[in-house]
Amino acid sequence: MFEKLFYTESSWFFTLLRLVLGFVILPHGLQKLCGWFGGYGFSATLDFFKSEGIPYAIGFLVIVAESFGALGLIFGFFTRLSSLGIGLTMIGAAIYVRKNGFFMNWFNNQTGEGFEYHILAIGIAVILMFTGGGQLAVDSWIAEKIK
Repeated sequence: MFEKLFYTESSWFFTLLRLVLGFVILPHGLQKLCGWFGGYGFSATLDFFKSEGIPYAIGFLVIVAESFGALGLIFGFFTRLSSLGIGLTMIGAAIYVRKNGFFMNWFNNQTGEGFEYHILAIGIAVILMFTGGGQLAVDSWIAEKIK
């Protein structure tokens, strides 16, 4: 069972997808976890989620997925699990947070952003859940040790 969790396709394409998703999501996680990049930090983020009707446990899982899950993707460690967490987070964000149509707010003529970014992140996450992290992933090294 663990071998299937860590097995990864030997492809540079999946490596590129893993790194792109990881590096795009990580700053969002660090905003919530550490307050970097203009974020509010752990406690204030949990309080904000609570004010929006999101339970602390879900808020905690969002912070973990966006910060540690993104690091997992960057290093290719637990790629499938990290992708699952990020994919679920993006589904939740598209449904509950972003209700301003499909398109991004390019011309500043709507009250917020659309959900096209979330769809792209979900798509990449689904691909990585099925294929693994590609080349240079810690997962591939672990899979070899398990064999």
